Amino acid sequence: MQPLNAEFLAETGRQIASLSAFLGGFAATFFGILLQSSNSRRHVGWAAGAAAIASASFILAVISGITLALVLHPGAPSGVAKPTFLPQVRLLILIAFTCGIYSILVSLGLSGWIRSRQLGIVTSVAALISGIIVALLVR
Repeated sequence: MQPLNAEFLAETGRQIASLSAFLGGFAATFFGILLQSSNSRRHVGWAAGAAAIASASFILAVISGITLALVLHPGAPSGVAKPTFLPQVRLLILIAFTCGIYSILVSLGLSGWIRSRQLGIVTSVAALISGIIVALLVR
């Protein structure tokens, strides 16, 4: 990975942690709602599973982002900052956040199928287009 400025990395960690906290809360709420659904179709189970994966991934991204911001803070005690630790944290944030984004998109795409075929097509297309746009932006 390319070496980046510590201030930039710390701010990136804070921003990803904030966004992940919001999206993780949404995914957890969506998961809870799907668990209470009386519908026993497999779409419900797949959507709930994807929401659970998204929620767990965003929790990892929040913790990793906070860790990155704390380690890189200029006022951090000298024993806290471990430069050899940073590449692993950056990789964990990237993997967890990406997994969370795609899992929540899968969950949203599947959720429409619970209601009807027409809504399922709309939500699947919306999730697919969003996934493509995310992939292009991250690239």
